[in-house]
Amino acid sequence: MVLEKACGITEEEIRAALAEALAGRTFKKVLVLPPDYTRMYSGAGIITRLFWEMYSDKCEIDILPALGTHVPMTHKEWTAFFGNDIPFEKMIVHNWKTDVEKIGEVPAEFVAEVSEGLVKNKIDVEVNRRLLDKSYDLILSVGQVVPHEVVGMANYSKNIFVGCGGSSMINSSHMLGAFYGMERIMGRDFSPVRRVFDYAEEHFLKDLPLTYVLTATTNKGDDITVHGLYIGRERKNFEAAVKKSQEVNLTHVKERFKKVVVYLDPREFKSTWLGNKSVYRTRMAIADGGELIVLAPAVERFGEDDENDRLIRKYGYVGREGVLKLVDENEDLQQNLSVAAHLIHGSSDGRFTITYCTKNVSEEEVRGVNFNWAPYDEMAKKYDPGILTDGLHVQDSEEFFYISNPAIGLWVCDEQ
Repeated sequence: MVLEKACGITEEEIRAALAEALAGRTFKKVLVLPPDYTRMYSGAGIITRLFWEMYSDKCEIDILPALGTHVPMTHKEWTAFFGNDIPFEKMIVHNWKTDVEKIGEVPAEFVAEVSEGLVKNKIDVEVNRRLLDKSYDLILSVGQVVPHEVVGMANYSKNIFVGCGGSSMINSSHMLGAFYGMERIMGRDFSPVRRVFDYAEEHFLKDLPLTYVLTATTNKGDDITVHGLYIGRERKNFEAAVKKSQEVNLTHVKERFKKVVVYLDPREFKSTWLGNKSVYRTRMAIADGGELIVLAPAVERFGEDDENDRLIRKYGYVGREGVLKLVDENEDLQQNLSVAAHLIHGSSDGRFTITYCTKNVSEEEVRGVNFNWAPYDEMAKKYDPGILTDGLHVQDSEEFFYISNPAIGLWVCDEQ
């Protein structure tokens, strides 16, 4: 099922679409896989709540947020995302290191083929063992299709293999994307990582009672517009969502910006692991010698877990070649390739400067990972997120481009 409306799809229309897509089916036990709070503008919270309202009195419903490597949702985040009706106790926390079971592997030959020989290792396919529980007669994977630095366009089977996946797939897929190059991936469908996911879905998920509910959205502040809703198992639904996201989430600019200012919503961004979307999504629109200023009022750490945080602090964002050398020389990075990939993604490779403006991470810590630093309060007075609107500004004879939310877009210079 495909439903698209330029003016936005209402909750009533989403409810009706869910009812139509699932008509004639009865369920005893359902597993819902929404994203976490870091996808607060995905519309997935609304969809999960509507499904709960429609079916919670008819069947048992478990909710397993597709955390990937992220930290579990707090009670406050849960309520803000899903509303007050779904009990917090229904949340099942996914642990990407301990809660998974191997269901197959993507052959080394296939990986080498799709990566143009850059990566030649097999990739284990692991998923949360809950997905293999045959007592579930429906697994509902809910999420937003949006440009992404690792896979090209987020969601669809990524929600399974990364969001509910294990360390092998997470590490391998992130490094595969980093080796291949973000600029060749972001905003596109058939990236090497996506083709690995397609292989894994075709070969190892056939027997799961899986239905995808995908969205393409934009936001203005906290107001979310759902431009597209795509329900079903078929890949063609994902492809329609990709096309819509490319239409509403990509911003094309004619000339590269000398200065970009990005604001990280304190409710969503508490680490550079997430906050570096400010780097990923703007890098193709920033000029050589330019500057990226990241207003990060709630960033309090680098990694989303203690080990990732330790490794980021130890090695820093030192550029692609520097990270590859570090991987060759250090076993702890070899065992944590998703961190190595993150370090590559978060560096500008010397093309432009990156200045993090923080309150909860010290200047010494920020400079220690190879970013520049400035005090948040001072920079927020100069670039006031309470006043600025998305787009180009001239202030005190200085021109800059302002972005209020990097997570939901991709900015690309037409000369790319």
